[in-house]
Amino acid sequence: MAIAIPDGTWLRGGERRLALLKSPSGLVNWVAVGLVPIVTVLALVVPWISPHDPLVPVGMPLQAPGKDGFLLGSDSVGRDILSRVLYGAQSSWFAALVVVAVGLIFGGLIGLIAGATGGWLDSTLMRITDGFLSLPAPVLAIAVVAALGPGFVHTLVAVSIVWWPFYARLVRGEVARLAARPHIEAAKLAGVGRIRLAMRHLLPGAVPNALVAASLDIGTLILTLAALSFLGLGQSAPAPELGADSARNLTYFLQQWWVPVMPGLAVLVLALIANIAGDGLRNLMKTS
Repeated sequence: MAIAIPDGTWLRGGERRLALLKSPSGLVNWVAVGLVPIVTVLALVVPWISPHDPLVPVGMPLQAPGKDGFLLGSDSVGRDILSRVLYGAQSSWFAALVVVAVGLIFGGLIGLIAGATGGWLDSTLMRITDGFLSLPAPVLAIAVVAALGPGFVHTLVAVSIVWWPFYARLVRGEVARLAARPHIEAAKLAGVGRIRLAMRHLLPGAVPNALVAASLDIGTLILTLAALSFLGLGQSAPAPELGADSARNLTYFLQQWWVPVMPGLAVLVLALIANIAGDGLRNLMKTS
């Protein structure tokens, strides 16, 4: 696909990507998309950049930010809030990535099978998907975690159960649209098998929109996981979790505001970064 640039020339392939890099809007979008790998790398190195062990008290309780070496202050038992925020952000970020990956793989597979085969199998898979979509996702996630018991893995399982149907519906729609294209009909007439047709001709066309949707979902997932943690459905204390740390320290909000607010600000920053990256990827897809 070619794009027009202001001087009226038409570019393809590598020249198109170079033009996007040179344009101000294209450069901004690439920088936005680059936030995801940057945050992922930072999350990986948290054990080396964290100033203290997040579980061990290292000073006086309820120290204000910047006092006695606590950049973000200390909590009610003297643990470093910055260290707990870093470890909490690490678990939230990777949890969101895991749920997105599970949703894309499982939901995408369901959507691909449904859209590529059609007929009764398509109808059956989509009715099952519609059944999951008809249920209130937050309530279902809470019910699953309550049934399995609080815990990090159980939370991931619960959120993954309610998240995959969105990707199944999206991929199925894209695959069904592509299946009606002339080149797909030509491939069928040429004797291309169903599996090869689905994997080589239909799936690649559905991947871009699915990736954009997944990138935009990361921020929503971070908020969802923080909300479940806030309700006490995440890891048990004293594990560092952003939502749980805010909930456990709400009693200090009026006097030592930094104790519950700093974890909440970390959730805000992570969700904002994910949304900016998703918008950048969407804009790049539109212009490519």
